[in-house]
Amino acid sequence: MIEVYEVGVTAGDVTLLAPVSVVANRGEALVVRGRNGTGKSTLLRVLAGARKPSSGVVRIGGAAVVQRDSGFRRRVASMIGLPPMAPDLTVFDHVLLVATTWLDEPASASELARGVVAELGLAALGERFPHELSSGQAQLFGIALVLARPFEVLILDEPEQRLDPEHVQSVIDVLDARRGQGATLVIATHSQVIADGLADHTLDLNGAA
Repeated sequence: MIEVYEVGVTAGDVTLLAPVSVVANRGEALVVRGRNGTGKSTLLRVLAGARKPSSGVVRIGGAAVVQRDSGFRRRVASMIGLPPMAPDLTVFDHVLLVATTWLDEPASASELARGVVAELGLAALGERFPHELSSGQAQLFGIALVLARPFEVLILDEPEQRLDPEHVQSVIDVLDARRGQGATLVIATHSQVIADGLADHTLDLNGAA
């Protein structure tokens, strides 16, 4: 599902990502590790189509990464930083809006939205506005938004940020369920718990830096 061959990113004379190669199949989780500055987020942006590599080849589902291609956008969902949030929409309104955008049937969208909110323990917060959430709740809310749509590949940058250990485990369980449904996961993380709980493959960028 994911093929990365000698992909590197530079900005002038600065190396943002030293060339790396890695492959992940459908239903597998690739965990990307490394110190800050080794290129974890840069690699994820390349996979999400938000940044073009300076060298190498990357394919997802056998096709080139083109963010403007509707097929690519339907195949790949990503959270690299918290997504934009409207101050006048509730938590549930946001999640339902995303689901409705991707699903044709309103009943299916509502079912998906309610299921995701419940999975992440946000049901009691559904009527709150984004500014009323704690930092950890906002992180879970961001994850809910990216899960409230169909995808074949899910890209997450440090999903453990601002979460206590209990909620980290909840996120692992939710992501493991998506992997069991056939999704391919790419997760950049500093968390050994997430790496131990999910990784089928690990790409350590420390040696590439």
